Parts: sequence; structure tokens; C-alpha cells
Amino acid sequence: MQLRQLHPHFVAEVSDLAAGRPLPSQTVRAIWEAIDRYAVLVLRNQQLDDERQLSFARHFGEIEAPRSARATTKRRLRPEISDISNLDENGRLRADDDPRRFDQLGNRLWHTDGSFRRVPAALSMLYAHKVPSSGGETEFADMRAAWDTLPDHIKAEVEHLVAVHDIAYSRGQIGFTQLLFGEREVLPAVPQRLVRLHPGSGRKTLYLAAHASHILARPISEGRLMLRDLIEFATQREFVYCHTWRPSDLVIWDNRCTMHRGRPFDEGQTRDLRRVTTRDTASTLDQVA
Repeated sequence: MQLRQLHPHFVAEVSDLAAGRPLPSQTVRAIWEAIDRYAVLVLRNQQLDDERQLSFARHFGEIEAPRSARATTKRRLRPEISDISNLDENGRLRADDDPRRFDQLGNRLWHTDGSFRRVPAALSMLYAHKVPSSGGETEFADMRAAWDTLPDHIKAEVEHLVAVHDIAYSRGQIGFTQLLFGEREVLPAVPQRLVRLHPGSGRKTLYLAAHASHILARPISEGRLMLRDLIEFATQREFVYCHTWRPSDLVIWDNRCTMHRGRPFDEGQTRDLRRVTTRDTASTLDQVA
């Protein structure tokens, strides 16, 4: 397994690794070490179907079913896999007024997967089956480097704060209030630390997302402005890597120390990406900060 760093702060391209084959324990350890160092790994030319993608992901933790697993309508993919595509259950391009399209537009906000769950996501693994001729990139921001660069007086102000994360809040920012999968009942707002200690690297990291609604013990307006300022700071170009997808790319990222967002593309072309996500081991409030 060879690594080539793609950004001054984080991200590495991995070569000489076939994710679709059985992995010996020493290879799993080497991948974990690379994740802890680089936070985002890019694996080109992988040969994965849904079962092989799931089998690979199970080496790295318990699988977190996506929100859409609760859908009562027919799904295109098996329930463990997030359908990051513009296709309906019959494999046709979604209609412009399809509610699933509007829900998925929320992925174009800076976020980290699953922060609206009490036990949030750890790793996400997104595989490209088909990509449009242009657009549809995914941008990643290094939250450890952002923390390191924050002025000391801001670090002191935010280090022990707790933010409330809520999927309804993030979707509401783009005017989408018709939550599709019963989230108001099963995914109530949850508190998460604003600053975490990343377990693999031992580095402190900001933990931010569009899902972060407000800060506990602060007036809502003041907390939201603080969150907006921190997200703007953490997504300066010096902290951001933009991934241009190719078919058969597998990208792995650590949600505990990155944010990401999707970029626009021509929705008249097919974009079929499929994501498997693993759960963290505990709430951020139960972990050392």
C-alpha cells in the first residue's frame, strides 16, 4: 500500500490496494493509520459492487443505516447503503420536483455525516459507479488544521462549548421543511462538543456542520453567528481539498475531523455514488475533549 499526499494538510491517494478483496489484519491497521494521519483517502480504480463495499466497510466499525432506510417506498439500493445519486427507484433520472432531490440538496451545505445522531458517524466510504462529464465534485475541509490556526483567544472561548445538532435545522436552511423519513420522531436534536480530541491522531479538532443549530448556554442568535464564523474560518481555501470524481473512485473520510460538501452538476446526466458509513463508539459528550 503506497500513499501520496494530495494537500499540504491532509488527504492521501492510496495505490496498490484492492478494497474489494479480503483484507489481512495488518492491511486494516495500515489503513487506520493512514486515516488517522490524512483524514481523507482516495482509492482509484476500485472494482466494487454493493456487497464488496459493505464487506470492506465492516472492517472499520458498525454500519450506520442511512436516514432513507426508514422509507416506506421502494428503494433503489439495499437499506445499509446511502443512495447519493439523482436516480429514482427504477434507475431513471429523478423528476425536478422529486422530494428526495430537494432533501439531497442539503448535501451542498458544509456538513459532517451523522452529527445529528446521539452517536454520530465515524467513517464514510463513497464509491463512484457513474459520474457526470463535469461538476459534482466533493470538497473536504480539514478541521484539525483549522483548529490549529484559530487565534488563541477564540480557542479559549469555544473549547468547552456544546452545540445542538438537528437534521431539521440544516434542511430548513435551504427551505426544505418536508422531512421524508420521520426524523422529527426518531432523530431529535442532540448535543455535541464543539471541540473534540481526535482519538487516532491525538489532535484537537473543531466539530462543525450545517446541522449545528445553536450553542447551549448562549443566546440562539449569538450562537448561530459564532457557528457561522467558525464554519467560514474552517472552510478557507487553505484548509480545503476538492475531489474530482472518476468512475470506480472510492473515497474514505473521517467525519470526526473533517467537513465536506457536494458541488452542483448537470442533473440531466447520471451521477450514481453510493456511501457506506460506520458509527462512532459513543456520543461526543462521553468522549474526552
